[in-house]
This record gives sequence, C-alpha cells and structure tokens, in this order.
Amino acid sequence: MRDALLEFSKTFLKAECSTVGKKEYEGPLSDYFDSWEKDEYFGCRSFDEAESEMSRRNINFLLSKARYSYGDIDVICGGDLLNQCVATSFAASGTGIPYFGLYGACSTIAEAFICSALFIETGGAHNAVGFASSHFCSAERQYRFPLEYGSTRTPTAQNTVTGSGAYLFTSDRCGVRVKNALIGRIIDKEITDANNMGAAMAGAAADTVLRYRAASKDEMDSFDYIITGDLGREGHEIAAELLRRQGFTAGSRFVDCGMLIYDAEKQDVHSGGSGAGCMSSVLGAYFISRMRRGEIKRILAVGTGALLNPNSVLQKKTIPAVAHAVCFERED
Repeated sequence: MRDALLEFSKTFLKAECSTVGKKEYEGPLSDYFDSWEKDEYFGCRSFDEAESEMSRRNINFLLSKARYSYGDIDVICGGDLLNQCVATSFAASGTGIPYFGLYGACSTIAEAFICSALFIETGGAHNAVGFASSHFCSAERQYRFPLEYGSTRTPTAQNTVTGSGAYLFTSDRCGVRVKNALIGRIIDKEITDANNMGAAMAGAAADTVLRYRAASKDEMDSFDYIITGDLGREGHEIAAELLRRQGFTAGSRFVDCGMLIYDAEKQDVHSGGSGAGCMSSVLGAYFISRMRRGEIKRILAVGTGALLNPNSVLQKKTIPAVAHAVCFERED
C-alpha cells in the first residue's frame, strides 16, 4: 500500500499565478510569468521581508485572476526555505485564512499540491491555495554565505530562484484536474557537497519516477512531460542515467524547471536554478498555461528537495533528498 498512488476525483485547478525577480524575468520564460519586480527588496527593508511581500502579492494576484477573495478560501498550504518558514507565515498573516505551514525544501510546492488535494478530496475544504517561494538573497545568506562575502561558486552550484508560485484548487469542475500523486521517500546517495544539490536530489527523483511507473502500470507513455523541480544540468543528467539503467527513457519529455528558467549561455547560473520558488513559478507559468491552451494534455510534476541545513553541512553530514510526484491533466 505504501507505494500506491493517491487517487483524486474531486480536485481541480482553478487558477495559477507566478511572480519572479529581475534575473528570472530576463530569462527565456519572461513572457509566461504573471508579474515581476526589478527591486530585489520588493520595496521592503530586508530580503526576508521581500520574500514575504513577493508571496503576498502573488497570492493576491492569484485570487484576483480567479475573482475570489480571502473569504472564499478554506485553507492555505505553503512553505519556503527560511528558518521556520517565516517568509510564508508572514505572507499568510492578515488573510484570516486557516494556514498549514510546510517544509520540503525545493519540493515544498509538491507537498502543497498534495495537501491541498487531500483537503478537498476529504471534504475538509472547497477551495484551497497551495504556494511556495524562495529568494536568492535570503537563501544565499542562510545556506551559504552573505552576498557581501563575494564567494566563488563551483560549476555544479545552482542559482536560487527569486520567485513565488501560487495555485487555487477547488472542488468545482474546471479545465485542469489533479488526477493522482505519489509521496516520495528519503533517498540518501551520501553526497556531502552543498554546492552539488542536483546530484544529491537525482536519486530521489529517479526513485519516485520509477515507483510511479510501477504503480501506474503503462501510463508513463501518455505524459507530454515529466518535469523535475530543480535538478539543474548536473542532477538532470544523473537522474536520466539512473532511469536509463532501469529501462526507462523519457527522452525530450524529461525536463527540469531549473534548466528552463534561465539562459545558461547568457546568464551566470552555473548548473541552473534551484529553490522552492523554482518549480512553483515555472510549472504554472509555462506548463499549466500551455495545458489550458490545449497544447499539452498530461504532465507529471516531480518536486525535488535537498533536505539539508547549515548545521548539517558544517557537521559534514550527507544530504538526504525527497521527491513527490503529482499528475495534472486537462479535461476535454
């Protein structure tokens, strides 16, 4: 039973919204994001406050798109990368909406999808918002070095995405639905380099895809895309090789949000993008929007997360990882 899919029949995606920073807007997906901000402080006094303001704006944009108000939402599920999910809690503060704080590192948005769907399927909510965010400046200070330090990053390092993605789920039938999901398990490949999170997460991504394939039987060929959150170039290549060794090759259908959000040739991002704001902003802006236009039918979103913190890195601990899979499909 532990590898069985969570099947959903009542959960639909009403609307999605993405807000990003200047560097993300300057990348190849600029035409897809709902809004962007050139000021890395988002008009606030600190980077922590900036991240909260970014998510607060994005949630408001989401509800405006759907013509909903705070009073229409039964529960809000979200998280970020900062200690105790402080950016998320301040973003949700003042809304009056029951709040469910989550942490799965960069896989947090997939957790938000699953929790929101479970609330709706069990009758605990009619409308639920799932969201996640990250900010380059606040994440760098917490996990690596303050920006003023001017440290040099290794080629395998990734650029934390300044972005927030928010999604409105409902029990009202509409164009896109959540079909099923698979909860990930902890996979530890004994990677200790905090500047190579892609390699640390690759094993978890491959494990979840293979478990989903086993649970869903022959459904894998029906996906237009199998999308990982933020493996970057390094992790994506490793995950693809791990899948090939198990007899599964997705080819060009296997893509990564961290590789799509930046222009690797023109932007200095090393291995690509990362962070809780990476998949949360790219998935809705690029893939779900294309699904609504009828360009694609089904996608498997595999949120990936490296479960480290500054203390575990200093203590030379390995970096365990997790990946959760969620299937979205367009209703004809």
